[in-house]
Formats: sequence, C-alpha cells, structure tokens
Amino acid sequence: MEFLPTEIIKRKRNGHELSEAEIDFMIQSYTQNSLPDYQMAAWLMAVYFQGLNKQETLFLTKSMIHSGVMVNFDLVPEFKVDKHSTGGVGDKTSLILGPIVAAAGVPVPMISGRGLGHTGGTLDKLESIPGFNTQLSLEQFIKNIQDHKICFIGQTKEICPADKKIYALRDVTSTVESIPLICASIMSKKLAEGIDGLVLDVKFGSGAFMKDLAKAEELARSLMAIAQGYGKKVTALLTNMNQPLGRFAGNSLEVFECLEILQGKTFIGKNGEDLYADTRELSLALSAHMLLLTGKYKDYSQAYDIAKEILNSGVAYKKFSELCRIHFASLEKFSIKSPALQIKAQSSGYISSFDTEKIGVALILLKAGRRTKEDILDLSSGIEFHVKIGDQIQQEEPIYTIYCEDKKLIAAAEELLLNSFKISLPKVTKEVLISKIIY
Repeated sequence: MEFLPTEIIKRKRNGHELSEAEIDFMIQSYTQNSLPDYQMAAWLMAVYFQGLNKQETLFLTKSMIHSGVMVNFDLVPEFKVDKHSTGGVGDKTSLILGPIVAAAGVPVPMISGRGLGHTGGTLDKLESIPGFNTQLSLEQFIKNIQDHKICFIGQTKEICPADKKIYALRDVTSTVESIPLICASIMSKKLAEGIDGLVLDVKFGSGAFMKDLAKAEELARSLMAIAQGYGKKVTALLTNMNQPLGRFAGNSLEVFECLEILQGKTFIGKNGEDLYADTRELSLALSAHMLLLTGKYKDYSQAYDIAKEILNSGVAYKKFSELCRIHFASLEKFSIKSPALQIKAQSSGYISSFDTEKIGVALILLKAGRRTKEDILDLSSGIEFHVKIGDQIQQEEPIYTIYCEDKKLIAAAEELLLNSFKISLPKVTKEVLISKIIY
C-alpha cells in the first residue's frame, strides 16, 4: 500500500493513532532511501511531542526488526538470555555476568554497543584487550553461541539497519529523549538477537538518562511491555546511578576491575569497604535474574547462590578467558597505564553527593568517552574512585585519580572533577544499589 508521507506526518502531529501499515511505510521507505531525512526528522519530532501508544510502539519495533534479519538460533535449542543496561558511569557488569551465566550452561548472545555521551560501551571496553575482535560475522556469532554459550558482537549491517539510520538522525535532531523511540530502538536489536528472555538494568540518578526513579520505572515498564508483546520472559531492575559503579570508569580500567572480581580479588578503600562490592553485587543480582528466567531454578535465592559459586570458584574467570580466545584476544598482553594525577578533598567531612554526569563529561574530555560517534577513544584513560557517598574524607585525601597521558586533557578534566562532588559535615545515608525489581 502506498502512502503520502506528509499525511502520516500530519496525522501524528495532530495526535492521531497510526496504523501498522503507516508506521511500516515510514520505516521501510527511510531504510531504503526513498524517504528523505527532512521528512523522517519531521515524523520523529511529531512522535517526540505526541508520543506513541503501546500498540504503535509494538508496530514500530516490529518494523525496525524486519528492516533486517533476525538471528537464527535453530541449532541452539536451549533458553537464550541477554541483559540490557540503559547505561551509566562505570557500568561494566556485562563482562562479569556474561561469563557467569554462560558457565551455568545458559547461552548468552550479546549484540552490544559502543559508548556515546557520558555512558560507556561494552565493545569499547572489550577492545581494550589486545586483539579482541568484536566485528565477527553472524555465522561466527551463532557458532560461538552453539559451542561456547557466549559471544559479544557489535550491531552488524544485517541487524536492524533502520535503527542504526534512525538513531543517527535522532542524535542530530534532538529527538533522542522519547520513551517510545528509545524502547523501539533498544528492543528491536534485542529481539533480533533471537533471545528467549531479557533482564533490564534501568538506571536512575545523576549519572543516568532518567534522573528520577519514577521516570526510570516508566521506561522499564514500556520496555517490558514490548518484550512481553513478543512472548519473551523479562525482568527489570531499577538501579542507582547517583554515583559511579565500582572502582573505575574508563575502558581498560573497567576491564581490569572485572578481571580482579572474576579472580576473586577485593580492593579495600580508606573507609574499610571493598570498592569492588557494588560492581560484584549488581553483576551477581543480574546473573541470578537471568538464570531465574530459564525456569531451571526454584527461586531467586537458589539462582543467586549458583551465580555466586560460579564466580567464587574461578569458573567464570575461565569462561571469560575462553571468551577472549574465541574473539582472538590476548589476555596475557592486557595491562593498564600508570596513574597521572590525584584530585584531593579541599575540606573534611562526609561525601554527600556526586554529579555523576559531570564525571561522565570529564571522561569524555579524557577521551575515555565520545562526544560523537566519529570520536577516537583513548582506551587506556579513565578515572579511579576512592570514596562512595556516605564515606568520611579528610582534607587532602584523594577522591579521584586520573589516568591519562595528555596533560592538556588532564587539566580540563581536573577542573570539572573538582566541582563534581559535595562534602558535608553531617554524616549522610549510603545509597541503595537496587531500588526496585519488576517482574
């Protein structure tokens, strides 16, 4: 059926519900280059202001999926599960939970992304390991899942080409912050993976896309509705990004932290707490919920105990080493650079808050993150975090350590980091890591 794009744009601009055929016409026409950028941009802006209902969002997701191919896992009959995070500073759990769940015998096909803005990307982290190839073919991806239960690749040209093209346009037309468009973008890629279950890690707080818990829950429920509409099992965790996750942010530094955790190591900070604890705990919680979706475990507690045993026994580390081998990486050659500069407290008291997004911007200045998709990263640069909210700090004690070899970049990041935390005299309550679980 042929449509007039201007009429579809007008109908959505005026708040009307669009049919599946109308939405599919817009998406497929744009993917096939018969709809110009300016008309798709107008339609996206109409959607931004008028929204899409649940049915329209399902239609949009379906059309984006069918703009390319779906991964065929007919040769992998087991329950396949993935995790998606909405992103944050120091968010590195995929590198731990993937090996844990795969080591439990559950296939984990992960089509991951690169970092953009103040949130990091899994592919960038993995590529800080010498030789790690994330650009495998779909055939290699399927074979690795079949043989090894785990594989990480980037979005190929065959998978959801509509999403790749539309996201680039959203990025330059200020239409990124639309829940229906976000949901269709995320879920089209995840559903095209051929998974049976999905665990969502939806962040809220100063370093998250959604700043407050209510908006994060709205996003989580919208994402879940699409997954459930496709008959997939799904669970969402609402998790705290009012402070960076773990001890490090920055690509090679985050890999280092994950390797430490996978090898059972701890790092005790000045207040006597393990600075790896939140990364480890969130990874275990997400792993347990992924395992629980398979139906093989009687309850969350049993699934968590299994995940913890796989981590503590070193089996997950062996699986990560196996992951590196199948991606042609040399884990033995992996290393991190020396620290360059410490940012110290200018007064004594308790850490009361972080502006986590500002820390993320400092990471961009250090070239650990991207302003645009074309930016080239310095995979060795990043930031170490010495304290958490609620920790006591004395004047001249370190809050951050910068890792970077460019003095000009360090100076720019230093100024930002000095204004990214607050110290108060009364002791403040420590933040809760997981605020809510939605089944």
